[in-house]
Amino acid sequence: MVKEIHINQDILLSKGLNHFIVSSTRDLNLTFYGNCESQVYLQIDQAQNIQIRTFTENATVKYLVWNNSSEELHIQESHTVLKDATLHIAYGEVNPAVTQRKSVIELRQEGASAFISSASLVSSKKIFDIDAINYAKHTSCIMENYSVVLEGGNYQMNCVGKIVNGASGSLSKQTSRALCFDDKQSSTIIPQLIIDENDVQASHATSVGRVNEDQLYYMQLRGLDQKECTRLISTGYLLPITNVLDDETLNQTLKEALERKIAESCSK
Repeated sequence: MVKEIHINQDILLSKGLNHFIVSSTRDLNLTFYGNCESQVYLQIDQAQNIQIRTFTENATVKYLVWNNSSEELHIQESHTVLKDATLHIAYGEVNPAVTQRKSVIELRQEGASAFISSASLVSSKKIFDIDAINYAKHTSCIMENYSVVLEGGNYQMNCVGKIVNGASGSLSKQTSRALCFDDKQSSTIIPQLIIDENDVQASHATSVGRVNEDQLYYMQLRGLDQKECTRLISTGYLLPITNVLDDETLNQTLKEALERKIAESCSK
């Protein structure tokens, strides 16, 4: 069942797939409560300012936030993960409009875990700030962010992983990569680890750079032009975001939408 959201709402998630479409010109406050095995497809068709809060307890909840907005979008998010719960939140950013997102993930009780991922096709300005904080023992947070930055794109990713004193046995891990095709773009990734506990695992890996020239040359030898190479490489880089949720029909729809957006962007 698909539910449209036009006003502020508190939503108790049901088991299985929950599909929400956001379409509103007003500022929105949305709160999601997950206490069963749930999957959420949050499709943003029209919005300007959204505040999102989620609470996950004794369950695994997966969110896919898919941005279709043609207007500049500002999002403030707060995600609280409680005892023995797992949160997976993924962001699909393949629209051409400006996006600014601030996300805070709090692992508040023992056994809580989170996985944050994003796939961004950047032809305007995309600014993301993600703070993940391990407050309790034996908590885990993994972040994986991938972007393809096209001509005129401005991509900024600021990632902070923090493990507070007393959160022993915890993990904080970051991977962020930006792939570029020319010099007429701007890409900045700033990873940070703030560790106040000794008995932990923490790491980050970052890369910002142009696509391998040998790879492009090899593809062009096979008869592909520059635009076709850009389209194929971008698709392979970003496609995994379409398989976050366990729904084959939705995944196929998202795959086709992603491929269409990439083809449109790479044909300019």
